[in-house]
Amino acid sequence: MQQVLTRDFLRNADCKTAFGTIEESLLLTPEQRLASLECALARRPDNSPVWIFGYGSLMWNPVFESEEVRPATLQGWHRAFCLRLTAGRGTQLQPGRMLALQEGGQTTGLAFRLPEDKLREELELLWKREMLTGCYLPTWCELTLENGQVVTALAFVMDPQHPLFEQDTNHQVIAPLIACASGPLGSNAQYLFALDNELKNHGMQDERIGELVNTVREWLQQNATGSRGESASA
Repeated sequence: MQQVLTRDFLRNADCKTAFGTIEESLLLTPEQRLASLECALARRPDNSPVWIFGYGSLMWNPVFESEEVRPATLQGWHRAFCLRLTAGRGTQLQPGRMLALQEGGQTTGLAFRLPEDKLREELELLWKREMLTGCYLPTWCELTLENGQVVTALAFVMDPQHPLFEQDTNHQVIAPLIACASGPLGSNAQYLFALDNELKNHGMQDERIGELVNTVREWLQQNATGSRGESASA
């Protein structure tokens, strides 16, 4: 049965089992997650409102509470499926690829302004979701909202030194991985298609995502046709 990611699920989740089997050496302890959050808060540039940059599933299922949501652009980073996915929507035996931010280019997404009086509570929930293995580097950056306003935001960018980092993001390499992988939170392909739909819903364009969607759909169709052909000739 597919598990839906909700506030209650995250609050109650046992990180060792709720998302699938995660190699223990990669899993952050609650104390390590808290230390990571404390470190990020210590680097908070100023006392302006804290915004979170959502560029993947945070766009359609943020889970945390926010007081304002605005389309935004992040300069200097682009979306890339460069994170080997062994839990959630993949497994160690059938790994997929998860989204992260890599240096270069720009990314359009959604900016969420967190309530200051609940800041710690919402960030702890976010850290439990995003920092299971510490694969991201929580980075303070400047976001440009659609009206031109510049705000201070946290973005989760890929740590290129992390064991789950994958350098090769060629679509012909990652499309079969995304097409085949699934886990307790659903399939890897569902994630990609949901991202594509969300971008379209907001009138945002990401050519890399659009091309990858087409490649994954082609791969799924070809393999479905091949399976039918094998059945018919058996």
